This record gives sequence, C-alpha cells and structure tokens, in this order.
Amino acid sequence: QAQLVESGGGLVQPGGSLTLSCVASKYTNCMGWFRQIPGNEREGVAAITTGGGSQYYAAFVRGRFTISRDNAKKTVFLRMNSLKPEDTAMYYCAARTGRGCSTNYDFDVWGQGTQVTVSS
Repeated sequence: QAQLVESGGGLVQPGGSLTLSCVASKYTNCMGWFRQIPGNEREGVAAITTGGGSQYYAAFVRGRFTISRDNAKKTVFLRMNSLKPEDTAMYYCAARTGRGCSTNYDFDVWGQGTQVTVSS
C-alpha cells in the first residue's frame, strides 16, 4: 500500500495562488484531492486518472484549480488560483485502486493533510 505525503499548504491572501504536492511511496492509479473544514464533512475537490488523461473537478473549483501528475516522480499536484476565504481547509491527497476515477468513489489510501488558509 502506498504512503502519501502532502506539502505546499500555507497562508495566502484572497486572489492568490498555491500549488499543493503529494508524493507517493509507490506508483498509484486514480489520485484525488479532498478538503475538510473542522466541523464539516470532507468534500472532494479534484481527481485524475492513472495516465493523467482525464480529470474531474468539483463545481466550486472548476476553472480555478488544476490537478496534474508526474508519474515519473510519483507526484500529484493541485494548482489553486483565485483563492477565496471559503477555500480555507485541510487538504488531503488520496489514492484509489478500483475502477472509476472521481471524488465520488471510495479512496483507499490517505495522506496526513496540508493546511491552506486564505485570509487578508
């Protein structure tokens, strides 16, 4: 089972950008990014297929966030532009081994999360 380590979170002003990274200890299939605010349910943000050819985005980030991957480096990225205060959350990377790839499916392996705070 792969281990996932996220990085890249931090404090950014509204309208700013951040890029999150997730490094896997071994090759992974479908990868996804999720986020959670304390007291709220976790919500899916984006997912990307094994080869990177297809991506899925939640409606609230479409056009602002971009998911990508570099399989040679076993790394998945989440580029976040035009950040809003409501994007403040703990962001988690996850891997899925089954068929299908979107955040609507169950994911098997999770990272420890990286905090993103959008505030002036």
